[in-house]
Amino acid sequence: MRNLRFMGVFALVAALGACAAPTQERALDTYTAEEIYTRGELILEGAGKPKDSLLYFSEVERLYPYTEWAKRGLIMQAYTLHKTKKYEEARIAAQRYLDFYPGEEDAAYAQYLLALSYYDQIDEVGRDQGLTYQALQALRVVIEQYPDSEYTKSAILKFDLAFDHLAAKEMEIGRYYLKRKNYAASINRFRTVVADFQTTSHTPEALHRLVEGYLALGLNDEAQTAAAILGHNYQSSPFYQDSFNLLKNNGLSPESKGNNWLASIYRQMIKGEWL
Repeated sequence: MRNLRFMGVFALVAALGACAAPTQERALDTYTAEEIYTRGELILEGAGKPKDSLLYFSEVERLYPYTEWAKRGLIMQAYTLHKTKKYEEARIAAQRYLDFYPGEEDAAYAQYLLALSYYDQIDEVGRDQGLTYQALQALRVVIEQYPDSEYTKSAILKFDLAFDHLAAKEMEIGRYYLKRKNYAASINRFRTVVADFQTTSHTPEALHRLVEGYLALGLNDEAQTAAAILGHNYQSSPFYQDSFNLLKNNGLSPESKGNNWLASIYRQMIKGEWL
């Protein structure tokens, strides 16, 4: 478990070890803040029921507000809620930590937990991707506001995966329209991938599908230019060979032609401004 730096005093661990489960013998308000917090950690780490530890992390915050233990209890609430897949509640706890303790060392972790609570809810490609956009926004905060934190590398990786996920959604819809010969609608989706998600793994196929769509509409300049971009950046891709053969069968070849949006991208690419 990451970032659990707040281990209790060993003497307390030994004293409370036998009391890991909730008990009616003493009311919680008769314990010190440290004792309550430590009991929560014991349950979280050893009892196999992380949700039971929430009582102690929340009670230490309620009974001893504005203390160091309350602060620790709050970040542990966010962690435990995320661990038990109570994502919305985890976001609330993490945001409360950021609101109350924006300058603390664990602020980066709170923001990372907030982002994870969106990221871990990203559904299959076929569903609405609203949570994916929210995950991207929250992950960007981790990357930009906490560039030196231990969570930045993971946030960057997850950002790239979520970004690719959105491109996959556009491709799925584009293929749906293309299969039903709704070429204009399909082109709009593939254009989005090429223009907005060009760093993802879906760009070669999007360019090839643009070749298919534009040829079907008789827009040869656009089709040839899309294939030219595909050949320049992804010549080893099987999609380039498919596009090349498709153009050849129509007496055409990959080259930048006309003054369309793809031609503009091609010119930028040649200058090294678009990759």
